[in-house]
Formats: sequence, C-alpha cells, structure tokens
Amino acid sequence: MYDKFSSFIADRKSICVIQAENPDGDSLGSALALDYLLKDIDISLYCPVDIPKYLRYFEDWSRVTNDFDYKADGYIIVDTAAEVLLSKLLEEAAIKNRLYNAPVLVIDHHETPDDLDFPHESIIEVWPACADLIYKIAVDQKIKIEKNSAEALFQGILSDTLGLTSSSVTAETFETAAALTKLGANISELEDRRREYMKKSPRILSYKAELINRIEYSLDGALATVHIPWDDIKEYSDEYNPNVLILEEMRMVEGVKVAVAIKTYPDGKVTGKIRTTFGMPVAEKIAGYFGGGGHPYAAGFRTYDTTYDNIVRDLVKIVPELEENE
Repeated sequence: MYDKFSSFIADRKSICVIQAENPDGDSLGSALALDYLLKDIDISLYCPVDIPKYLRYFEDWSRVTNDFDYKADGYIIVDTAAEVLLSKLLEEAAIKNRLYNAPVLVIDHHETPDDLDFPHESIIEVWPACADLIYKIAVDQKIKIEKNSAEALFQGILSDTLGLTSSSVTAETFETAAALTKLGANISELEDRRREYMKKSPRILSYKAELINRIEYSLDGALATVHIPWDDIKEYSDEYNPNVLILEEMRMVEGVKVAVAIKTYPDGKVTGKIRTTFGMPVAEKIAGYFGGGGHPYAAGFRTYDTTYDNIVRDLVKIVPELEENE
C-alpha cells in the first residue's frame, strides 16, 4: 500500500527530514520517528526556526537544527503540503534550488490541497496526525518500530489530538495508541514529561491574564478574537507560544463558536490559529478564505499586508455565512 515510501528510501544513504516554520508536536514527533525508524540511513533533521522550549519534552529534540543539508540524497517533508508554511524555507534561493533538483517526498495528513510547485512525490491521507500516517507506513512496509520511535509517534498523535480527545479521533486511533503502548510507549510517562515542560513561570501566567483581558467578542459572542502583536511574540514566544496559552480558554467561553488568535509581524505578515467548537466544523474553510488550511475544528493561515482589524472584519462577514451553510 505504501510502496512509494520504500521506493523513495531505497538505496539512499542520506535523507534530510524537513518541518515547516511552525513546528508543533506532531511535526516534531514525525521527524524524530523517521530518524529512529530509518536506522540504516544517515538522517538529518531540519527546521527553519528553533524548536520552541514548550516542545522540548521530546527526547532528542536537539537533533533538529537550522543547518540545511544540501548534500542529502533526498528530502522528506512532514506534516504539510502547503507552500505558505514553507515560505521561510523557500526564500533561500539555494534551498529552493536544491528542492527543485533533488528527490522530495511529502508526508501529510491535512485535507488542504498540495500546492508545492517543485517536483515531488507525496503520501497524503487524512488521519488525526501525521505521526499516525507514519505509523501506518511503518507497519505496512514492515519497518521495525522500537520503543523510541513508538514514543515519538505516540507523542505526535497525542499533540495533534489534544490527548486523544479531539473530534478527529476514531476507534482506529485508539487501536494505534494501544499498539504503540505494546511497543513500549507509556502514555502516563509521556504525559508527565510533557506537563513538566508545559509548566508556566509566574511571568507567563501574568501574560496569560493579560491576553484573556484582551479577548474581543463579535457576532453576539459567537466569535472570539485576540491580537498578539510583534512585541509579544518577540518577548514571550520562545518561552511559551501565546496561541497555546489562550486558544483553548477562548473556545471554552460560553457562546463562543469560533476562536481565532491573530499574530502580526513587522514585515506585514499576519498569522491566525483557528479553533471551533463542536457542531461548527468550519475551521478549515475559514482558514481557506485567508489562503490557509487544516482540519474542520483546528486550522491556520498566513497572509500578508493586512491588519488585525481587517481580519476581524472579514471574519465577521464569513463566519455567519459558513455557519448557515452547515
């Protein structure tokens, strides 16, 4: 079923695994799992930004570097097939040229269409997590899954499913979780490790209170938005992602159906993280309006040359239209 994967890695002595510029637990778990699974290949792990501190509960997170391996025999991109999420990478002419001229395989689990314009093969299937898809590839291709790869895969799945509680979780997800447990991944130990690294300093807790007070409500409280300007990003992001701090709090407010955290940057870039509540599977459609994508209840976008106020104005227009069509 996944012979394309085995064909891609066959006879390759070195492969560089690439994450997008917005690394999360699923992309990191997927990248590390490939490193562990492909023991006979020299694997390098690349991300155009530093792995944030709140993801450093993954063992071997430091294997991921900002040094692109131009000499690799091939490249595997995990957890995205969207060019906008690789824009920082593709801004480097030498890297872009290498990807145009070397074998590339994309492994992704999002419904968002593949819009990468350089030649590549792809394995794209809708699953709760990219790590879930990599597990299925490994099983299908009879690649031995040892404890370290089982843990990385399980952590990736837990990250993208909010601890196996998101709407994307199915009976098969629990079967995968059970199989990874049998292979040595202990969910209690993994969660203890994550919680230790997710602890907040008093400074971050105070900042969270500030963000909560900044939340703005529209559409009779159905839409909650918060602005995270560049000064906040610069000061707090390395210690704790402001989106992670606030989005679930926003979604849990009575009456809120759509929660959006919007970051603005000095170069005109604007990013948005979207979470919607049960019965509003429109997050991906909202993100699509701004050129992004994702899942029905969790999605994101990146756009340029606009403002927080303009984004909110557009959200006020499109959210009722999407809700009406559901």
